[in-house]
Amino acid sequence: METGTQSNDTVLTFGELLLRICPDASGKWLESSSLPVYVGGAELNVATALALWNVKTKYFTAMPDNGLSAQIINYVAERGIDTSAIHKGAGRQGLFYLTSGADMKHDAVIYDRAGSAFAELKPGVIDWDKVLTGVSWFHFSAICPALTEQTADLCEEVLIAASKRNITISIDLNYRAKLWQYGKEPEQIMPRLVKYCNMVMGNVWAAESLLGIPVSPQLTDIDTKENYLAEALSSSKKIMERFPACRTVANTFRFDHEGGIKYYTTLYQEGEFYNSHEYITNKVIDKVGSGDCFMAGLIYCYGLKLELWTALNFATAAAFDKLSVKGDATQSTVEKITKAINNAN
Repeated sequence: METGTQSNDTVLTFGELLLRICPDASGKWLESSSLPVYVGGAELNVATALALWNVKTKYFTAMPDNGLSAQIINYVAERGIDTSAIHKGAGRQGLFYLTSGADMKHDAVIYDRAGSAFAELKPGVIDWDKVLTGVSWFHFSAICPALTEQTADLCEEVLIAASKRNITISIDLNYRAKLWQYGKEPEQIMPRLVKYCNMVMGNVWAAESLLGIPVSPQLTDIDTKENYLAEALSSSKKIMERFPACRTVANTFRFDHEGGIKYYTTLYQEGEFYNSHEYITNKVIDKVGSGDCFMAGLIYCYGLKLELWTALNFATAAAFDKLSVKGDATQSTVEKITKAINNAN
């Protein structure tokens, strides 16, 4: 697989830029007066990977109009991402704290995003026709509508605009229970957004929590790969039946395994169901951004119009490789990921 700019069309990712602050679990950061900080956010992680892989990429977010934002925007631009769509408005910079080495799904994550510039951005402010000019693919995640109902309305506004332009739309069904705090259940919000999506990526448990697609009660009782694959196929079919615009469903499975991680994925499209090579590692550097890297891998391969099996293999290898990369976004080239695929086979 060769790196190359796929076309003059642009992938636009939409979401809140976050600073990830990483105190160590022992509290030594208090003595050293030092905290590691990473620039990220799910959608920016996708954009960073795509830009590294020579895909023309633009990023939309809202940030406060100050010198810190200017530094961060310059940092993003230096990674080859078009920052011209970033909106500067009222509010503050979104943050989250994650204890070093911990998993975002567990108690070590603390969100500090209330009143951020992104959360404060209202529908009717942005000229989406201008932002979407030249865009062929639009990507966002379920983290955005989890912030506020206003942000969910903002998501719907841009999705309508993208849909009218026949732009391919993808969503990562990231489920963050701690963020859904504004009085609405995810099932009351997410279906009206997912109905515009052509590609849905996530896992069977997120599909249940966000879309109400039920998971078999016996799933974890029969703890086998075959059982999880069957559940992924069933969930994928139900998503497509419920959301006619959806043409592709991808699922990731990441399990703790003997002190490390076991990882594999699935892809369902046009009645065909694929499952990836299974990867296992006992050495995990950073779990953050692995799913974002998987999503970027799919977008990259679909832009090249590669076969589904090839796309799934590349995206899975990219996601697994990210577990060994410090920071929120991958730093691995297409060549490195392709080599990992060859070694696995």
